[in-house]
Amino acid sequence: MGENEPGNGIEPGTYAVPAELVGLRLDRALTRLLSGVSRARIQELIADGGVLVEGRPGTKAQALEEGWTLELREVPRSRLRPGGPEGPGEGELVVVHEDEHLAVIDKPAGMVSHPSSVVRGGTLSERAVERWGPLPAPQGEDRPGIVHRLDADTSGLIVVARTEPAAAGLLAQFRERRVKKEYLALVFGSPRFDSDWIEASLGRTQKRADRMRVVPEGEGRVARTFYETLERFEHFGYLLCRPETGRTHQIRVHLASIEHPLVGDRLYKGRRGLPNKLPRAAPPLKRHALHASGLSFEHPVTGLPLRFEAPLPADMQAFLAWLRG
Repeated sequence: MGENEPGNGIEPGTYAVPAELVGLRLDRALTRLLSGVSRARIQELIADGGVLVEGRPGTKAQALEEGWTLELREVPRSRLRPGGPEGPGEGELVVVHEDEHLAVIDKPAGMVSHPSSVVRGGTLSERAVERWGPLPAPQGEDRPGIVHRLDADTSGLIVVARTEPAAAGLLAQFRERRVKKEYLALVFGSPRFDSDWIEASLGRTQKRADRMRVVPEGEGRVARTFYETLERFEHFGYLLCRPETGRTHQIRVHLASIEHPLVGDRLYKGRRGLPNKLPRAAPPLKRHALHASGLSFEHPVTGLPLRFEAPLPADMQAFLAWLRG
């Protein structure tokens, strides 16, 4: 299948809207019309201008009328995630380690870990395939090589599986919490404690499924983060975080919950009234200040202990130097 083909069972062609689909939204109608194609894939095609309704680009929520003509066109699957200091289509993979079974990458901020229904082109997963060829996909066919992930704006270390035995072994280690991860974070507020555990269960918000929140005990999923204060400043802190669990947005939500939201985090800003705006003199930081600096695990095939480190990226270094000055 070529890069510019719709793929996933979608073939270019023209369709007439049958009576049983009249009144349905475009995306739902196409899900029924095109058996075996996911609704997310159909919504992606619509968003990319690949579906014409009566000769004009369709919208996913428009209601269809009987006899209307739907035309499916080939469009490149190359939608790029906007924003971020480095777009996902820029730069080369920084390989910290590679062998026949796995690779460890120092991911730049702005690079998405794997493709999704709205992000195509330049993701870490796609670049890994370009470099090493076909990879196992234990987390789904759109996620070759992926056994864990980092948020798009989080920089740092991520391991990619190159063989099936490596994928199975790495997934087991993550599931059993045997992988040790370290993160460096710049936060608002001068931390009170030299070190502490944050133990707060996390669940998704009701209004936005992509946003997490702290939930009462007994709800959501258990989450534990240990942090150590490396340096204190008048209105900021520099922390080392070691998450014991690996929940979505865990460190970001946990730090915001103790009134130390990440510098640059536009999603989790802590409660209202907290100081979370940067002085004009501060160097630019176009993403949240979180970096996956350390990663330790056993080689899934040889059993040898492995430890990797990634230096603080330039934007966080500049901000830290400003704080120290």
